[in-house]
This record gives sequence, structure tokens and C-alpha cells, in this order.
Amino acid sequence: MRRRFKIAALYAGGLLGPLGGGVVAPMLPQIGGSVHASSAAVATSLTAYFVPFAVLQLASGTLGERWGVRRTVQVAYLVYALASAGCALAPTLPAFLAGRALMGSANAFTSPLLLAGLGAAVPPGRLSRSVGIYSSFQAAGQSFAPLLGGVAAVWSWRLAFVVVAATAVLLAFAPPPGDARPGAEAPEWRPLLSGRMGLLSAGAFLSYICASALPFLVALYAGDALSLRPDLTGLALVGFGVAGLLLGSVWGSVTDRFGPRVCGVLATVATAVFVAAIGRTGSVPALIVCWTAAGAGASMLTVALQNLTMRAVPGNRGGALSAVSAFRFAGAALAPVAWLPLYHAAPSRAFGAAGASLLLAVPALRATGRADH
Repeated sequence: MRRRFKIAALYAGGLLGPLGGGVVAPMLPQIGGSVHASSAAVATSLTAYFVPFAVLQLASGTLGERWGVRRTVQVAYLVYALASAGCALAPTLPAFLAGRALMGSANAFTSPLLLAGLGAAVPPGRLSRSVGIYSSFQAAGQSFAPLLGGVAAVWSWRLAFVVVAATAVLLAFAPPPGDARPGAEAPEWRPLLSGRMGLLSAGAFLSYICASALPFLVALYAGDALSLRPDLTGLALVGFGVAGLLLGSVWGSVTDRFGPRVCGVLATVATAVFVAAIGRTGSVPALIVCWTAAGAGASMLTVALQNLTMRAVPGNRGGALSAVSAFRFAGAALAPVAWLPLYHAAPSRAFGAAGASLLLAVPALRATGRADH
């Protein structure tokens, strides 16, 4: 029973990062009104969150393994809670952006170490399914983030950050096990510099900048083209994460049967098609269908990439997961910079370009099998 509780806590921890990272998407105008800034300026809070999150993950997994997974994650949860509370109280845009940057920094020391802890806690034969369940909880965070943000925007956007802070405090009471690994036991850095790791990092970067990091763009399209209110926009965006929530464990089983590379390639193609179609939807139902289908494909792609990464460096799972995740969220940080200018020129072209760019992940995934041979 105790072991099951610990594994459940690891799964629940996967919810926090996506929840806190994406909660701002449907409430950009409301935040802007409070901190005296434009929606475009507030949108940079996504970059403020994901840049330190991405950069620190180049080292956070290995450092966490060395310092002790339990202590590292527990401290990171508490810092995340304080930073979120700071965002809730922020009177100006600089203060809000500073809080978002601190949230991203703290999250860099939770997500990869939680997944690495899961890899050590479950038998090898159940690894893919467990990764799929963890992915489901991450998708739950993606689902509830726009919904929480949209509902909070109707009352007060600051309430959303209070909820995120409270969640982080609760999770701090159940960190993953893991003592410090000093000296000769310390995980090495060199295995992280392999060709396979480079290809996985490229695939992870494309999976986010071209799909998983697009809720803000879909929210803008829903408001501009379909005239949806913030709360209804949040509801329309929920399908992406719900698809991952419901299908994560299924994709884990499918990955076990057909292999993560095959599943990753198929998921990439399917996701690219539905992302490209979003900019040509002319109704709310069509938008929901395309975005939900994109979420199903992106969920399978995430499960495939995480499976490949957990097997890439067995002696330093935390380091491998954090390094690849750094590139994943670098894509999230750069998404507003990459797509907003094109969106303002022609929304359909922005979504079409994102879908076409995602297809570049196909050769990267196919090459991972022979990268180190």
C-alpha cells in the first residue's frame, strides 16, 4: 500500500508543471489589465517561465541525482509554491515575469526527477505503461490549466495562482525517494553527449514548439476568429489535455507492442495534420475536434520520446530526461516568438507552418536506432 501511494504521488507530481506553466494562456487580457500591459507583453510570461525551465534542465537531473532526489524535489516544490504566490500578488508586469521565471526554475528540478524516480520504482516490464500513466497526469495538467485559467479570469486571474501554489505545497509532503550520490557513485555527464541523445532532443524540441506549446495560439484564434469568451475558450482547449489524460496508459501499452520509434513516427504525422488544420476551422466544434485529435497524437509522441529517453542512459536516467526535456521546453519558450508574428499576418499560415515543421521529427526518430552504431 505504501509503495502504491509513493508511485501515485509521483504521478500526481507530473500534473504540476503543465498546470502552472499553461494557466496563463486563456487569461492574458485580464492579467494585462491588472499589471498595466498589453496581451502581447503578458504572453512573454510563457517565455519567462519556459526559458529558465529549459536551460536549467540541461543540468538539473544530474545535479538532483547527486544532491539527493528527495531533498531536491521537496525544496523545488516549496520554491514553486512561493513563486506562484508571488505571481498572484504581482502589481506590475516585471514582478509578474520575475515570479514566472522563478516558477520555471523550480519546475526544472521536479519534472525530470519525478519521472526518473518512477523508472526506478516500477519493474522493467511495466515501464512503458507507467510512463503512459505519468504522461496522462501531465496531460491532466495541460487540460486543467486552460480551464482553471479561463474560469479564474471571470472572477480574478490571481485565484489561479493561489490554486497552483496550494497544489505545490501539498505535493511537497510526498517527494520521491532518493539519497545523495556523491563521489564515485555520482552519475556521469559524458553519456549525455551521444548521437542518440541529440536526436531525441531534436524530436522533443519539435514536439513542443510545433504542437504541445500552442494553447496560447489556439486561444488567440478562438477569441479572434470565433469570438469566444475566456471561460469558453478554456473549455474549448481542454480536449488536448483530456485526450492525453485518457489515452496515456493506452499509448504505453501500444508502445510496448509496436515499439516507441514506430509509434513516435505515426504520432508525429497524425499530430502535424491536425495542427495544420486548426487555422482553417470556421466553427467551435471543428476547432475542438482538431485540437483534441492533435492532443491524442501529441500524447503518443510524448510517451514514445520518454520511453526512448529512459532507455538511452540507464546510469543517469534523471540526467537524460532533464537534458531532453530542456530542448522540449526550449520549444515551448520559443513558440510565441516563432508563431505570433506569422499568426498576426495570417493565422492559417501559422498553424500550417507549425504542422509542416513538426514533420521534421520523423527522420530524427527513425535515426535514433542507428545513431550510436
